[in-house]
Amino acid sequence: MPDSLALDLARVQFGFTISFHIIFPAITIGLASYLAVLEGMWLYTRRTLYRDLYHFWAKIFAVNFGMGVVSGLVMAYQFGTNWSFFSEFAGSVTGPLLAYEVLTAFFLEAGFLGVMLFGWNRVGPGLHFFSTLAVAVGTLISTFWILASNSWMQTPQGFEIVDGRVVPTDWLAVIFNPSFPYRLLHMSVAAFLATALFVGASAAWHLLRGRDQPAIRKMFSMALWMMLIVAPAQALIGDLHGLNTLAHQPAKVAAMEGHWGGENEPGEGLPLLLFGWPDMAAETTRFAVGVPRLGSLILTHSWDGTIPGLKDFAAEDRPNATVVFWSFRVMVGLGLLMILLGGLGLVQRWRGRLYRSRWFLRFALAMGPAGLVAILAGWYTTEIGRQPWVVYGLMRTGEAVSPHAPGTLALSLGLFVVVYLFVFGAGIAYMLRLVRKGPVPDEGAEATPGGPGQQRHAMRPLSAVTEEH
Repeated sequence: MPDSLALDLARVQFGFTISFHIIFPAITIGLASYLAVLEGMWLYTRRTLYRDLYHFWAKIFAVNFGMGVVSGLVMAYQFGTNWSFFSEFAGSVTGPLLAYEVLTAFFLEAGFLGVMLFGWNRVGPGLHFFSTLAVAVGTLISTFWILASNSWMQTPQGFEIVDGRVVPTDWLAVIFNPSFPYRLLHMSVAAFLATALFVGASAAWHLLRGRDQPAIRKMFSMALWMMLIVAPAQALIGDLHGLNTLAHQPAKVAAMEGHWGGENEPGEGLPLLLFGWPDMAAETTRFAVGVPRLGSLILTHSWDGTIPGLKDFAAEDRPNATVVFWSFRVMVGLGLLMILLGGLGLVQRWRGRLYRSRWFLRFALAMGPAGLVAILAGWYTTEIGRQPWVVYGLMRTGEAVSPHAPGTLALSLGLFVVVYLFVFGAGIAYMLRLVRKGPVPDEGAEATPGGPGQQRHAMRPLSAVTEEH
């Protein structure tokens, strides 16, 4: 068995790096599709505000895309450095799935990204729009393969174990495992919501400062329409995802609900605990405040349904209910606020005060980071709720970690914290600086250096970001 401190440090290190990484692909997914919509509307209507918004958000997309690629490389290396036994055990499944992501999504994005960022005045409008669509589709294909790999670790199937290693026997079963459709849809919609909140908050910031321009109004309006439609849909998807999790990972659901078992008489149903503090040592949820029977209605769609409690599982097979209980509530609570924001936006639109109500604009601004926080909270719920398994029911996390000394892991973790805060902190600050500038009228109307008949040179994604001082 590995040193418990070394195991905890390895988990914290991976959790830290993935927490930084996941926010960048989420915004990349949403912004890529948003850019495709903006360019499509520009081609259809020829209204210059759509073109101006496209060039404004393309700069932010370029910065975000670059940070996402860099942060993702670190995670890939950690599978070999910190989780070598996992790679040895399950690499025949996870390795090809990640390779398919590179061969399909990454190559597609890389092939058309340059045309998308630098080809506005150098290629025809049809080819440029096709390039933007290709990048948007590439981000969704990338999501497909990454979620297929993670979902297989949650609900593995389509394999057999030979000589202590996983051997795939049915790739369709591996990819389309029981939890994959729900996770793919849930994560994709979460990315769209996080981007809509980011775009809406950016517009609200400018409106609060008196910059009431058609382009600002348009991106605020589009963001609120997105939230109005997609936030309630996400709640429905989450419910279906929860039912799937109850069928395949009941211990996770019990931790999410702080349900230990034996608290209620038969026929009473389960309460929905709004607040409480699951005590792992005492095997009870302290200070519980709940709504009678609502837990049964949500979890089983019946008035008096029951679910397994944490006491139905051996102590060594239980996830950390304290963390999972609260991370789940953060995600759900923010989701309800997103639905409220979309609904209030419809009311303000009907009253003709969508762009002038300062309290509503402040609410939209405050909700800017809510989508990313909800994604992180949901990811913690999913991953910590799977513990103590790295491949559910097959391999424990303690069996997957590489044999490193705690001091080595502590040193590398400290270096990660310092470097990440410096590098990505600077990148995020720069991206917010671009947001504060806002869209510039007629931006992109003139040809840029390197056009037809001019000197050409290779350019990197971040070269698409230009600033006038």
